[in-house]
Amino acid sequence: MDQNGAPFTLTGLRGKVVVVTFMYTRCNQACPVLTEKMASLQAMLGPEFASRVHFVSISIDPEVDTPAVLRDYAKTHGANVAGWSFLTGTRPMVEEVERAYGALGKQPTRRGRVERLFVTSLIDRQGSLRVRYLGNGFKREELLQDLRVLLGE
Repeated sequence: MDQNGAPFTLTGLRGKVVVVTFMYTRCNQACPVLTEKMASLQAMLGPEFASRVHFVSISIDPEVDTPAVLRDYAKTHGANVAGWSFLTGTRPMVEEVERAYGALGKQPTRRGRVERLFVTSLIDRQGSLRVRYLGNGFKREELLQDLRVLLGE
């Protein structure tokens, strides 16, 4: 479900290029860097953001990251939720999605620390996985260029 508690499916975004990331709101290292990178990209995309490109950030800490918590996180980080969905679900649902995207690791501890391979995935307009970035060290410009290639197809 999304930050408003509404059901969410990736198939509902067919026809758009989708960027899928994983995060959790208690994270104080990789997640804020990745979220900031995505927030700056929404501005760089201009009118293509929301109309042709959609971001999806999936929480790996569903016990803490309720829709209300995700809604606040989105607002704090300047996310335009017209084109950026923050998702949560049951632990088994989240783990299934993590396995599907290769974002595996340990569950966050009470202190919010986690050992995790963060993966950002680009999905084309037909719903096929096309590009993966490991970690948060990729450059915004690289992702923007790949998005524009997929938009041009």
